[in-house]
Amino acid sequence: MKLSVIILNYNVRYFLELCLKSVEAAIADIDAEIIVIDNNSPDDSCAMVKELFPSVELIENKDNSGFSKGNNIGVAQAKGEYLCILNPDTIVAEDTFTKLIKFTDGKDNLGIVGCQLIDGKGNFLPESKRNVPTPKVSLKKVLGSTNDYYANHIETESTGKVDILVGAFMWLKKNVYDVVGGFDEDYFMYGEDIDLSYKVVKAGYDNFYFGETTVIHFKGESTLKDSKYAKRFYGAMQIFYKKHFKQNLLFNAVVWVGIKMAHFLRKNTVEVKIKSNQSYLYSVDFDPILVEQLPNPTHIENTIQDNIENNSLIVYDFKMLISSIVIADMKQKSKQENIVFRFLLKNSKFILGSDSATNRGEVLHF
Repeated sequence: MKLSVIILNYNVRYFLELCLKSVEAAIADIDAEIIVIDNNSPDDSCAMVKELFPSVELIENKDNSGFSKGNNIGVAQAKGEYLCILNPDTIVAEDTFTKLIKFTDGKDNLGIVGCQLIDGKGNFLPESKRNVPTPKVSLKKVLGSTNDYYANHIETESTGKVDILVGAFMWLKKNVYDVVGGFDEDYFMYGEDIDLSYKVVKAGYDNFYFGETTVIHFKGESTLKDSKYAKRFYGAMQIFYKKHFKQNLLFNAVVWVGIKMAHFLRKNTVEVKIKSNQSYLYSVDFDPILVEQLPNPTHIENTIQDNIENNSLIVYDFKMLISSIVIADMKQKSKQENIVFRFLLKNSKFILGSDSATNRGEVLHF
């Protein structure tokens, strides 16, 4: 088998459905399997997977064992030559995996490969490519300077070697994962992707950022920055530094203060309100029953419109559109202000999307 897609889920049933539909399209011509590990979600994620995706291997954990352990459980069952560690709040393009296979097959000394990630508003996520967060680099980051933290020497659309990749999307050979021992289960949440990336580099492999394919990562679904975030992040980085760098009590104290200040001073997310007097723009001609439930709809004949007004909602209908077209259109339209993107799944009765990296997205049932 060529590929095993590993998706760890916790309580994001609707985003998981969207993710799985995009993954199924992306593996259509690949000898591949999908493994979903559910960390005891209180929603109906497991029931949905069983009903809608019977070919998916579902592992139902009895408790929330964390990101590292959950993914290790899934990888232990994987049969593929390659692994794709994938968050449930993502959308992959239908050609993402084939592009990565073409790029990585036959490449010597291959470590982890990451790709270009954008958020639910179409904006590039800089954590897609990072440098090693040494104590000095991390201290500068928590104090507001990210120049050395992100791998800015590689252009967004380009490809090149990097050290650190993000756990929302990681592509690597299973034997490399096994050689370095997979995710360190000392990390419950946050930091485990940094640790795995660094372990792979230290083992002598080459990590790559591959900017020729783009994946949507809604981010707020799996990285909810609530009041516990600073404490969890600080704890994860403490594990990382204790493991890979010399302990420094002064540095520890300064980083802790910096993280607390960054959390306290961070900007509040501006919630996007959908008002009844807005102009609603649709990517296809929708079912009239759905249209009646949305205020003041304005139909568009073309599936993708080039010039649209501000303060507008775009709904992408996956009955008519493929992921790569949607992603390309989002990236182009993200340069305009006040546009909200939503996604209508094929054969589903809800629309979803997310406008924030720190809060959960919106699911509209109809």
